[in-house]
Amino acid sequence: MSERASQSDLDAIAIQLGREPRDVHGIAYRCPCGNPAVVETQPRLGDGTPFPTFYYATCPNLTAEISTLENSDLMSDMNQRLERDAELSGAYHAAHDDYIAARSALGVDVPEIADISAGGMPDRVKCLHSLIAHSLAAGPGVNPLGDEARDRLPEWWQNGDCISRRKDQRS
Repeated sequence: MSERASQSDLDAIAIQLGREPRDVHGIAYRCPCGNPAVVETQPRLGDGTPFPTFYYATCPNLTAEISTLENSDLMSDMNQRLERDAELSGAYHAAHDDYIAARSALGVDVPEIADISAGGMPDRVKCLHSLIAHSLAAGPGVNPLGDEARDRLPEWWQNGDCISRRKDQRS
């Protein structure tokens, strides 16, 4: 369950992203340092655009580490395992269903994205950022491949406070 984003959260997210955040519904996960790390985004943006990426990683320390994972062979390995492992495939499909159910719980009808989740779910892995964001927001045991990728991350919050560092870079 997400928490409502305060103005200080929105200000922090703007610093993390280097732009104003769009249509944040809530904070789905906080870094151990306390800053927002994953937000829930409205499924239809204020300008009317459908937006299927419900869980969005904002912490630059986190996203940098995920990008490093994406440059490895991990996604290729995961896709191969999805093709051969029926149990993993079923659990990954359940994660897709969970993602859609959480987004649908907002009560915003967006038929253009009704069966679309993120990260390649339910059939393939194409974005670890989305899968890890889902894993962090939903908690362990919901998205098996998101959990696996999350467990390979170093302790990104140990890289220093991303908000302070970004503020210093702007000065």
